[in-house]
Amino acid sequence: MIGQLKDNSIKLKRIFIESKLPEALAPLQELAGNIWWSWNKEAIQLFRTIEPELWESVHHNPIALLDGLSVATTKRLLEDKEFMARLKSVNKAFQAYLKEAPVVKTPHIGYFSMEYGLHISVRLYSGGLGVLAGDYLKEASDTNINLTAVGLLYRYGYFQQALTLNGDQIHQYPPQQFTKMPIHPVRDQSGEWVKVSVQLRDSLVWAKVWELQVGRISLYLLDTDIDENRWEDRALTHQLYGGNNEHRLKQEILLGIGGVRALKALNITPDLFHINEGHAAFLALERLRQYMGNENLSFNAAVEVVRSTSLFTTHTPVPAGHDYFPEGSLREHLADYIADLGIPWQQFMALGKIEAGNPSELFSMSHLAIRLSQEVNGVSKLHGDVSQKMFSVLYPGYHPDELHVGYVTNSVHYPTWIGREWHELYETTFGKNFLRDQSNPVHWRKIHQVPDEQIMAIRQLQKQRLIRYVKRKLQEDLQRRGENPRTIFSVLNSIREDALMIGFARRFATYKRAHLLFSNPERLSQIVNDPDRPVMFIFAGKAHPADGGGQDLIRSIINTSKRPEFLGKVIFLEDYNMEMAKTLVRGVDIWLNNPTRPKEASGTSGMKAVLNGVMNFSVLDGWWVEGYRPDAGWALPLENTYDDPNLQDQLDAETIYNILEYDIAPTYYERDEKGISAKWVSHVKQTIAEIAPQFTMKRMLDDYFDRFYNKLYQRSQIVKAKNYTKALELAEWKSKMQEDWDKISVADLQVFDSDNHPLPVGQPFEATISLDINGLPAQRIGVEVAFFRRLNDDELELKITHELNLISQKGSTATYACALDPQMSGVYEYGFRVFPKHELLPHRQDLNLVKWL
Repeated sequence: MIGQLKDNSIKLKRIFIESKLPEALAPLQELAGNIWWSWNKEAIQLFRTIEPELWESVHHNPIALLDGLSVATTKRLLEDKEFMARLKSVNKAFQAYLKEAPVVKTPHIGYFSMEYGLHISVRLYSGGLGVLAGDYLKEASDTNINLTAVGLLYRYGYFQQALTLNGDQIHQYPPQQFTKMPIHPVRDQSGEWVKVSVQLRDSLVWAKVWELQVGRISLYLLDTDIDENRWEDRALTHQLYGGNNEHRLKQEILLGIGGVRALKALNITPDLFHINEGHAAFLALERLRQYMGNENLSFNAAVEVVRSTSLFTTHTPVPAGHDYFPEGSLREHLADYIADLGIPWQQFMALGKIEAGNPSELFSMSHLAIRLSQEVNGVSKLHGDVSQKMFSVLYPGYHPDELHVGYVTNSVHYPTWIGREWHELYETTFGKNFLRDQSNPVHWRKIHQVPDEQIMAIRQLQKQRLIRYVKRKLQEDLQRRGENPRTIFSVLNSIREDALMIGFARRFATYKRAHLLFSNPERLSQIVNDPDRPVMFIFAGKAHPADGGGQDLIRSIINTSKRPEFLGKVIFLEDYNMEMAKTLVRGVDIWLNNPTRPKEASGTSGMKAVLNGVMNFSVLDGWWVEGYRPDAGWALPLENTYDDPNLQDQLDAETIYNILEYDIAPTYYERDEKGISAKWVSHVKQTIAEIAPQFTMKRMLDDYFDRFYNKLYQRSQIVKAKNYTKALELAEWKSKMQEDWDKISVADLQVFDSDNHPLPVGQPFEATISLDINGLPAQRIGVEVAFFRRLNDDELELKITHELNLISQKGSTATYACALDPQMSGVYEYGFRVFPKHELLPHRQDLNLVKWL
């Protein structure tokens, strides 16, 4: 009722009557209050054994479990010496974990994300982006780095999925009970709840700050569902990705601006800020405001400081997937804010638009994040390349390959996703301390020492566990939908426990092509109904409430699964969540993924499967481009064969059928007298040995430090030193260069006559260029030649860039020259370009001035 009541005649106040366990059991409440328990196998087992049925009914929520304990159960636990000993052991490990000192001192990272997937009892996530962020916090805790996270606390979270008999998706939003979540009010020195405010149009919106402990990491969450706010403002933190475009804008203002204000209220000052997707990009504006107000910096100098301490990670491979807002909406909510920054409105628009003066162009949050961040990265090697092309519009004059957009391939948190039996085997085989060095393949290659029988025993155990789960879940789903009991029995009895099981579980967006498998139902029926080599497909996933196409795919699969030839062979499990995902990625034999190329930025579900010895069968897109090995999985080609997407779908579908029927199924069922396929087990071992260590979250965290955090921190220390002397110097120099750049002109150009003569192989390409630099320092101006090979009418391949030497300066004329051996033959295109140079520039695009001669 609270949070929904609109009848002002009824006056109610909230009161929380807290349950209290006996002192000997008090450690249970402390354990439940930190999400650390969710990735510690002993802690999970400890809570499960308290009351197994209650544990399942409260969806593995230890706080709800403890609140529901009877006096008799409490007494039984106190008298159970084995339980009390295990509680003591788990609590000892937890306290030691919290007290462990960092091995190395790291810069303090401020990590902002719209969603966090930590556990099903904390509904702050919708899918892969949130689960990745949650895994990142867990690994940051395990590695003991200095990181503080910020997000929003959603009263209703993302929707819970139910399906009708016809397969229509129903969106349910049960409220979260904050008293049954591991969150705590953040209070100031006087004991008052910390609150921050942001101005939205004509209302001042207040947000309470909560803390959620992720091991050693604090995640601070903003909550506007409080009495101080109007109803529409209270609803800001009701749903994740709910409401219209303006609602999303207000949420992002709250996350970015409100989040930075929350850190300031808590006296937390990160060295670096990591913007996880464009939702949080407004944080840069608030940081600018604080530097201008607190440090008395100009706007331009503040930009240098903010950029030098910011990393933006994009997770989206297509322009349409980024957040855009109309200028009118931004003006309604941010006009006064921008005026207080002391910059013209058009200058702000230029941060998020290509043409600042075009009122019909939408404002891009990703462009804002890029322009106010020194470093930018995609989430796989391929996605980094795709992002370079996608954002090249921001950097005219440069080839996409030259852009500073890098990549760190996403990964997964090992303790969260590994099955218990695999973990026990790995510890025994790799050594007790391998977790601290989990990205080292040397450890994982020891899997080849394990007998094939032991590998298959674990695989079968996990598979049987999955089958029991599928039958139970399917029966519950079908009964709730009102399915005919005879049909339910037919489905359950048609499930063959010896079948090759293939999983497909993910967000049901149309580009994921869940329909592909059903392109030829007759062919699919032959495959799944092979009496000697049966195959079963398990589907799960949610479509966004506004995605009609994704919901149509779910409806189609449900209806297909009802056909007699597919009963028990094609299964859809409703309400996909993290716990279901764990069971699926551990239990299936093959993890299937067939997105439209190249729309999979990374994908992580297949990585979770790999940890558990499950092989992938995927389009070479996202992470699988880096992970695929012919001896450890299967793949569809990287490149499209057809321009027509329908023809490409048909080709990919037939390729899937052929690989399943003539490669995967024979390999799985080709067994010796012990019932083991040596070739299959070899694939499993290679998957574990060669792919798994590449995609642990430890490797990903290390990459962020090696590729971005360390160099950001080093440069930011220079930029901020001595009262921001270098920031002021750089801002002034950039302003001067921008003012005089167009005045640079060519005084003389002498270059090899390529119009009339070929350049013989081995003969240097010579050029001498004199520029009128209009009084600018010659050492601050670079000239280079770039050679390209034309691929087609629209695409060039960059082959060589070579900077010319400054050989003389007379007055305002500077002369540059080169003698370059291209060391290649064929037809190429070349040109000369001028660019600014400064030792403080981290990369060329930091001052995007280019003049082609």
